[in-house]
Amino acid sequence: MYQFMQYVNDRYGKSFRTYSDLYQWSISDIPDFWGAVWDYGQIIHSVPYTQVVDDATKLPGARWFVGAKLNFAENLLRYRDDHVALSFRTEGTPTVRITYAELYDRVARLARAFRDMGLQVGDRVAGFMPNMIETVVAMLATTSVGAIWSSCSPDFGIKGVLDRFGQIQPRVLFTPNGYSYSGKKIDSLERIAEVVQQIPSIEKVVVVPNTDPHPDPTRVPNGILFEDFLAKEKGLEIEFEQLPADHPVYIMYSSGTTGVPKCIVHGAGGTLIQHIKELKLHTDLKREDTIFYFTTCGWMMWNWLVSSLALGAHVLLYDGSPFYPRPDAMWKMAEEERISIFGTSAKYLAAVEKAHVKPKESFDLTPLKAILSTGSPLSIESFEFVYRDIKEDLCLSSISGGTDIISCFALGNPIGPVYAGELQCRGLGMKVQAFNDEGKPVMGEKGELVCTAAAPSMPISFWNDPDGKKYRNAYFELYPGIWSHGDYIEITENEGVIIYGRSDATLNPGGVRIGTAEIYRQVENIPEVLDSLVIGQEWDNDVRVILFLKLREGFELTEELQKRIKTMIRENTTPRHVPGKIIAVPDIPYTISGKKVELAVRKVIHNQEVKNKDALANPEALDYYKDLEALKS
Repeated sequence: MYQFMQYVNDRYGKSFRTYSDLYQWSISDIPDFWGAVWDYGQIIHSVPYTQVVDDATKLPGARWFVGAKLNFAENLLRYRDDHVALSFRTEGTPTVRITYAELYDRVARLARAFRDMGLQVGDRVAGFMPNMIETVVAMLATTSVGAIWSSCSPDFGIKGVLDRFGQIQPRVLFTPNGYSYSGKKIDSLERIAEVVQQIPSIEKVVVVPNTDPHPDPTRVPNGILFEDFLAKEKGLEIEFEQLPADHPVYIMYSSGTTGVPKCIVHGAGGTLIQHIKELKLHTDLKREDTIFYFTTCGWMMWNWLVSSLALGAHVLLYDGSPFYPRPDAMWKMAEEERISIFGTSAKYLAAVEKAHVKPKESFDLTPLKAILSTGSPLSIESFEFVYRDIKEDLCLSSISGGTDIISCFALGNPIGPVYAGELQCRGLGMKVQAFNDEGKPVMGEKGELVCTAAAPSMPISFWNDPDGKKYRNAYFELYPGIWSHGDYIEITENEGVIIYGRSDATLNPGGVRIGTAEIYRQVENIPEVLDSLVIGQEWDNDVRVILFLKLREGFELTEELQKRIKTMIRENTTPRHVPGKIIAVPDIPYTISGKKVELAVRKVIHNQEVKNKDALANPEALDYYKDLEALKS
């Protein structure tokens, strides 16, 4: 980050000394900033751009790197040496490693197989895959020939897969024979056989051995083993299709908890430059680093992680439960693999603390220089836990963005201080503000997260949305011409960001806006509580705050416990935050990518239909919230 600031000073005759100086310039001189990132990030291209952006105030519809031609996979495969590119670990099996040279060779053989079957620019390839080496190979081969990659994790149900891949009609589907979770082996081929019968566009199903070294590909229509599908020749050169910067590279999906998932199309150039900016500058990723993110292939953090290949780093892939066989399993792996950048979720860090794991007492984490956390707001207590019980000298970066921009609005700053409870900074080039109810920007007050200028990783379109209506409705309905993200935030005096939760799940008792994260922050401190969920119930012409608790084994929701929780919330927030009702439930529903589904529970308690339960990791949990007697009085 500091080196980049000096680069900008030299290039443009500036004298920036702080991140704040650099940030303000990056959002006021948007073309100059992104032009500098293009060169500093060494974007490989065959034709240079004629214009960085045609109109940064045009939202949606700004065009980036007009005239440029490039290939996404070529940028991720710039290194072809004996440095380890990818390592793969799963539950109870030896680590598999592959060098940059070996990765290039495997991608070349798969790309040739794609060309031999006539795969065209713009065709779709889908991965129903674990986070493993073959998934990365498949994505790189797909994008090398100009086809579009789309993936979800193998724990999705049949309907969840059909809701996603059924919309985009892929020609090739990659699947494992099965996957492992918490010591159990789960078969994938039975579900895929059913999926293939309902998506007629699929011509080939490439079966990847995972839980069984010799699976039977004939169990699925048009099935072939991964190794049998690869071209047989070695030493092939990849023909990287040269395409416009806004050529589609990925199709991502909204969570789909309120209806069929939206198919979000991302462009190659915008995704690539944003990831390089975030990894190289905001994460300080270098060639000698080992970067790990606990993610599935259904979450945009997978796409973000894999872009680390463009910087030549060692990327560690893990698939399975983070608590198998013990709660400290990931920290043992961090020691063994010498992880320097460890990415996870706020939920995981809170769970590790609840399990009384103290990694610094048991493991040598000398190489660890950064911990990244996303998925939900990271509590002040989790910040304290990291610095107290994991490592004192590291950069803890709470980061936040979304599938929608396949990157971050706010994230880490390696040359800035860390304040507990805050994301360090707004991302370079991201003109992020908090708007109050009057649509005016505010500092030090809560408001709606908006982005008032275009950014290169905003979607190029939604799939099957020819007039752009779905896209406009998703982000530009609240404030026309301004991106509204749906997060409820505060920009602090430190120029950091506090996230209070989703604005569509914001509670409004007595007309006062309350973010759910403010309540979660208090409840996480109660030792008897394993997990919690807060929603607003329409009650007596107002909103009543309802707090659902999943308690640790052996504990009950006594009056004394309820009183203690209410007192803690009242003393540390405001009387309006205090729940009208506290109710014990056996489970809290989550999406497959690990986010609490407040809106779905809110629908259930108001007797409204939840349309798409297949997006949930534990859809049966919603049944606990139906017709609750406690909510009738």
